[in-house]
Amino acid sequence: MIFDLRHPPEFATSGRDLYRAALDMCRWADERGFARIGLGEHHQAPDGYLPTPLLVASAIGACTRAVRVRISILLAPLYDPIRLAEEIAVADLCLGGRLDVGLGVGYVEDDFVMFGVDYRRRGRLLDELVPILRQAFTGEPFEYRGTTVRVTPRPVQDPMPLFIGGASKRGIERAVQLGDGYFPPGMPAGWRRYRRRLLELGRTDPGDYPQRGPIFLWVTTEPKEEVWARLAPHMRHQIDSYAAWTTGAYGRPSGPFVPSRDIDSLRQGGAYDVVTPDEAIELAQRLGPEGELTFNPLLAGIDPGAAWKMLELVDREVLPALAH
Repeated sequence: MIFDLRHPPEFATSGRDLYRAALDMCRWADERGFARIGLGEHHQAPDGYLPTPLLVASAIGACTRAVRVRISILLAPLYDPIRLAEEIAVADLCLGGRLDVGLGVGYVEDDFVMFGVDYRRRGRLLDELVPILRQAFTGEPFEYRGTTVRVTPRPVQDPMPLFIGGASKRGIERAVQLGDGYFPPGMPAGWRRYRRRLLELGRTDPGDYPQRGPIFLWVTTEPKEEVWARLAPHMRHQIDSYAAWTTGAYGRPSGPFVPSRDIDSLRQGGAYDVVTPDEAIELAQRLGPEGELTFNPLLAGIDPGAAWKMLELVDREVLPALAH
């Protein structure tokens, strides 16, 4: 289950209601054996995209017991390394050792302008930050910028794993050289390059890229046309915002976020899907035991009441069929 906690004003879902619903849904997912809660990070977004994933990860720790929390991706160059080490450690403590942190360089230049960080140095900053974090997590004193520092408390996980995200060749090489794993942005080709480099270096084979369902899945027994019509504005909002960000960074939309105005295009694209309970079961079985089925129930300010009805349907008619 993933949350970016956007609440665009045009959909009239307040931030207060969205955050409360998200935490309650995390508890619900935990009680039903979900594997992971995913969070991201952006800044200055007009729709309120989550800017503080470590803070929310800590809150999730207070209301869950087993589900892991993955931050993909934390915009590491925007942080003071020592402060970041402290915040990661505390979040991991709140989660009882269930935190997976993905570090990335970011791609939205305005995020860096906001914090006074040189966008052009973001790769170098991340390269410098990772070994500092590893030293900090030992809990022992070390030299940092001409003074001796010590970071306490230590995280639960020892060593604290640090994953690297990124789509570029340099990002993949950074994951190979610096990371404990790689968080590819929905890119099987990137995973194949990462895997090939590890094997070339005689490292452990990370295996095949996991089979994944759509980035947004909605289960319903209502007429699909009606549901698509209700949800399409939320899908378009996500697509348009990512298309604007990636166009600003790369000169064109990236990934599945090519602006699309009609419902037929959304349905045919495969990134978003509306299915019946039986179709959801079939999809999960097709993906296999190592596959990943993702729910994003509050996408771009979807009404929490509607999202709960969908999850209750999943609870009644989908999860029991997958329990064995």
